[in-house]
Amino acid sequence: MPSLTGSAPDDTVSTCTADPATGGFLRPAPPSPGADQMFAADVDRHGYVTTPIRLWAHVPAADTAVRTLLDTLAGAGGLTQRQCAIIGTTTAAARADASGSLAWGTRLARHVGPHVAGEVLRGIDDHLDEPDAALARWARRVVATPNGTSGPDVDELRQAGFGDTAIFAVTAFAALRMAFSTVNSALGGRPDAAIAQFAPHPVRNAVTYGRTPDIDPPRSTRVPGV
Repeated sequence: MPSLTGSAPDDTVSTCTADPATGGFLRPAPPSPGADQMFAADVDRHGYVTTPIRLWAHVPAADTAVRTLLDTLAGAGGLTQRQCAIIGTTTAAARADASGSLAWGTRLARHVGPHVAGEVLRGIDDHLDEPDAALARWARRVVATPNGTSGPDVDELRQAGFGDTAIFAVTAFAALRMAFSTVNSALGGRPDAAIAQFAPHPVRNAVTYGRTPDIDPPRSTRVPGV
């Protein structure tokens, strides 16, 4: 099982300076109806505008397309919220995405408990049932060695109860989550202070990689102009 906290460059903690208006290296997105809708939805959900939304607001249609495709894949694969959380958590951890790991790890904790969620972030699946553990192992393989997967690896998923359509959906879901993590990380996205603050301790303690959390409180609890 690949290490999630090794010494490779992607696994080290970065403290590069981010723009306080976006939480990343980009300037604020230009005003647009799409961006306003994204900001309003994020405020309704979180009480403030999160860093990923500030970044993706540069191309709102792309954010909508990615999220729609993720929903389509989850539906096609018959994935539960718990299973989506397992894929999201393991993918973010394997990609050394601190923000995604904290957010998805917190979601996973609601389904399996904080300690098990922390273990999954560390690459330990001992307390997951076999279908969930098979998903976690496969998601890590998709991120780490997509050219190294084998027929027996896929058979593992079949034996855990997943049909071929579900296996495709799981793989594409993991790949899209990896793409989302890659964009956010490359553009300097840091975990929002609130995400780090409210993550369960086992989850927060497991995330020793990626960019350091934002130390400032949420930058806004209102949509600009409202």
